[in-house]
Amino acid sequence: MTQSARYHHGDLHDTLLQEANTLLNEQGVEGLSLRKLAERAGVSRTAPYHHFRDKNALLCALATRAFAQLDALIQRQLDTAASEPDIQAFVIEYLRFATENPEQYELMFGRTLWKSGEPTAELKAIAYRSFRHYAEGLSALLQGRLPVGTDPLRVAQASWATIHGLCRLTIDGIYVNQEDMEAVSQQAVALIMAALK
Repeated sequence: MTQSARYHHGDLHDTLLQEANTLLNEQGVEGLSLRKLAERAGVSRTAPYHHFRDKNALLCALATRAFAQLDALIQRQLDTAASEPDIQAFVIEYLRFATENPEQYELMFGRTLWKSGEPTAELKAIAYRSFRHYAEGLSALLQGRLPVGTDPLRVAQASWATIHGLCRLTIDGIYVNQEDMEAVSQQAVALIMAALK
């Protein structure tokens, strides 16, 4: 199917996001532009602007799509954990998501959008929703295990910060051995659980 046929079928938006994701993986945020995206997708230079106002809007759309994947991962893990509580399995799955999608993870949680850019309402909504799902799911898993007076939200924030730190250490190349990171993640979960007893 030609690019023009895709456009007329209304698939250009999705095609542009797929191509932008590929460019992001290959060249990082700095190498991604609407001009390069148009060339890559085989459309006119103005075509991407019908879908994304500017580069910030494109990056927000990519981050939104990545958060949707993370949210699905969180939901899948928590659905499994409802019958077999295994926080460690969730941590390992989260680590894999981050390390297999380093450019997307950086975009999701880095300063490009949250500090230097302008996150869209859609991006904010799904980012907050995915954390809320994580916090609610973790709270359910820890039901009856938290000391009296412990705020489940603070536990979720602290545990997520720990997981995020592990992801950053791996993505930034400080820890390069995946097996080591899984062992470190096991220790982190053990420490968190011990602190809750």
